[in-house]
Amino acid sequence: MSEPRRFFLQALIGWGLAPLSFAQATPFDHSYASWDALLKKHVRWLADNKQSRVDYATLLTERSSLQKILGEWSAVSQTQFNGWGREQRMAFLINAYNGFTLELILSKYPKLASIKDLGSLFQSPWKNKFFQLLGESRELDWIEHEQLRPIYRDPRVHAAVNCASIGCPALRPEAFTANKLDAQLDDGMLRFMADRTRNRYNAASGKVEVSSIFKWFREDFERGDRGFKKLDDVWAFYADQLSDDPAGRDKLRAKGLSVTFLDYDWSLNKP
Repeated sequence: MSEPRRFFLQALIGWGLAPLSFAQATPFDHSYASWDALLKKHVRWLADNKQSRVDYATLLTERSSLQKILGEWSAVSQTQFNGWGREQRMAFLINAYNGFTLELILSKYPKLASIKDLGSLFQSPWKNKFFQLLGESRELDWIEHEQLRPIYRDPRVHAAVNCASIGCPALRPEAFTANKLDAQLDDGMLRFMADRTRNRYNAASGKVEVSSIFKWFREDFERGDRGFKKLDDVWAFYADQLSDDPAGRDKLRAKGLSVTFLDYDWSLNKP
């Protein structure tokens, strides 16, 4: 290295402006310690342990901390990402979806009642390219519909990504990590399916009443990636969560029940 270049790089480091290659030399924290701490501080399970709420008011006071975390994620290159294992990549994308969703809400909070308030007649909030990820400007839909769903093909992801709405499966008060990913995805689906405000067997009508997620993303649950080939297979697998009544569980496992898709509550998931 020439003397002028050495002097220039030393000056950048001294000013806290190290070039990107220096920044990337720091190993990525796959434990997501800072993100995990932020979630534990501002996200709480409700008494039923199936729904959660985000204290956006207090999170807003730590928005700079959230933005620092998001900035670190934005610095990850496509090459660096490609070198990770499947579970590491998947955990990164889920955390990124949830983290940038919180940032989107904070950009207008408290002057909104729903994430839908951040959209317009011509563009949904999920198609707003407001952040950088893997070297390009991205929108939330890119993470969910161009990465997680088609590449990783795990329907449990629908109980992991959170749309900041009461109707959405709960935002976990912890980071997703590669070493716990399978257990976290399982737990998220179990909590979601056991939440009777979203999914249930109605003994009076003899119908399965479930979240509209199963209508919107039916193909994800019926393509066999988790052994489910029809929605009936999903109800049978989660029969213990959908009904407390042994007779109801038997009917769910026998399959063939009529289905009603419930209205989705887009209200902000705040206390």
